Amino acid sequence: MTITKLDHVQLAIPPGSEDSCRPFYVGLLGMTEVKKPDILAKRGGLWLRSGPVEIHLGVEADFRPARKAHPGLRVSDLDELAKRLASAGYAPKWDTDLPHIRRFHVSDPVGNRLEIIEEANQAGHA
Repeated sequence: MTITKLDHVQLAIPPGSEDSCRPFYVGLLGMTEVKKPDILAKRGGLWLRSGPVEIHLGVEADFRPARKAHPGLRVSDLDELAKRLASAGYAPKWDTDLPHIRRFHVSDPVGNRLEIIEEANQAGHA
C-alpha cells in the first residue's frame, strides 16, 4: 500500500467567518469555491479548489488559528501574488532560511499560516 496523492488540506475557521475568508481565498489566491454536499453544508465552512489543490475550511467552535502548522502552496507567479496580498493588507513574510527556495508566509483573515512557494523550485522545504 502506498499513499498516491493528497486529497485536501483542512484548516479550521471560527463560526461565521466564511464571508471574511472568501475574499482572501477566492479573490486574492484565485481559488474557486466548490459546493459542499448538502449533508456537510449545514455545518458551515468552505471548500476551495485551484487545479488539483483543495483546501477545506471547517468551522470549529473552539477555534485557534494554525500559526505553525500550514499548507505549502506552489504558485506560478510568486511576486505577483506577494504584491496582490500586500495591496490587500496581508503582508508577506519572506523567508530566506533556505536560499535555494523563494517563499513567504502569510496569514489568512482568521490567522491561519500559509506558506507560498515559487513553482520553479522543485527542492524540498520545511
